[in-house]
Formats: sequence, structure tokens, C-alpha cells
Amino acid sequence: MKEIVLDTETTGISIKDGHRIVEIGCIELDNLVPTKNNFHCYLNPERKVSEKAFAVHGYSDEFLRNQEKFSQVAERFLEFIEGKRLIIHNAEFDLSHLNNELNLIGKKNIKNEILDTLILARTKFPGSSTSLDSLCKKYRIDNSKRVQHSALVDCELLSKVYINLIDQKEPTLDFMREDENLKSSEKEKIIYFKKIVQISQDEKKKHSQYLKTDLKKNYFN
Repeated sequence: MKEIVLDTETTGISIKDGHRIVEIGCIELDNLVPTKNNFHCYLNPERKVSEKAFAVHGYSDEFLRNQEKFSQVAERFLEFIEGKRLIIHNAEFDLSHLNNELNLIGKKNIKNEILDTLILARTKFPGSSTSLDSLCKKYRIDNSKRVQHSALVDCELLSKVYINLIDQKEPTLDFMREDENLKSSEKEKIIYFKKIVQISQDEKKKHSQYLKTDLKKNYFN
């Protein structure tokens, strides 16, 4: 199944204050593996970037003034995401801005299936920080190049976070179990494996005894 990891950068937080999109980044996944089929653009928002937004992404009014307007990239963007599930961190924010841009040029709201990784992370880590940086830290994902926010960089990081959030294995690794019957040439291809530890009969007996006595005593104390 093909999915799109999507992120945007804007001139500010709220569309009610007239804020617009300045960058769209999308990375396509096919069965969780990046296809190298990406969509990326900077946009002329036709208004000034707020100071707070500039501090986050660093895109100046001078730089954005020379970029295409959303109306010029809308068809390419819609064609790229058509029929694919969108993976977004804090989907409410990005979708509100994208739908606002579409409405401004007379187009309908996005109807794609949405998976919000923020909701997924809050369910998995209740009470913990679920920012992209925090999740990268939890899963030991290198986010050192994320000095400032960038839609495409954030998509790359989110694609790795997403795979971990749904308890899937990194597609760049081979998680085959080591098997004594494998040929030596096949064993050389194994990048990662978990050793299976067999417990002894004595350990099984002690565990069974623990369940019958100590566990029952601790439960009622």
C-alpha cells in the first residue's frame, strides 16, 4: 500500500489570522519503504512571515517572494497525493492550512484517508512528550540535521518515527532469525538478529513454583 508522509511550514499558526503555507514536503512510502518519489516546493504566501514562524523555519520574505504561488502547484500536489493515505504529525494543523489554500483557489477539501502520528504517539506514550524531536529521541533516530524546521527533512524523520510507532521493523534492516541450517553465504547477508535463549527444565520448574506460591502471596498482601 502506498502512503504519503506529509509536512508543511507556514507564515504563522492560524488561518483565521490570514496565515499561509510557505513549504510543502511529501515522501511516498510503498509498504513502508521510501520510493524516492517525493514532492517538494517552496511557496510565495503573498504576505509576510511572522517573527515566530521565521524563528522556526528561517524562510525570509525575500526568499519566498520569488517562489511559485500555491495556485501554480496545486494540481501537481493533488495528483501526487491522489488515492494515498496521508501520514501527518498533528494533522489538524497541516490539513487546515492545506484546505484553506485549496478553498482560496476554488477547490474542495482533501478527502484522503489520514493517519495522525501525534494521536498515535499520545496513545502509545500517555503523559510523555510526543513532539517529533522527542519521538526521534525515544527511537534513537538521528535528527541532528534538524537545526530548523524543514518540511522535507521533517518528512524523512517522521517516516522513520511512523515505522517505529506501528511496531514495524526498519525496512533497511534484515530481521531474519539466525538458523543453524542457513548456508554461510546466507548468514553473511544477515544484518541483525535476535538470539533465542532456551530455558532449562530446572528454570521452568522454579518459575512454575514461583507462580504457585510467591506470586499468590504478593497479590493478596
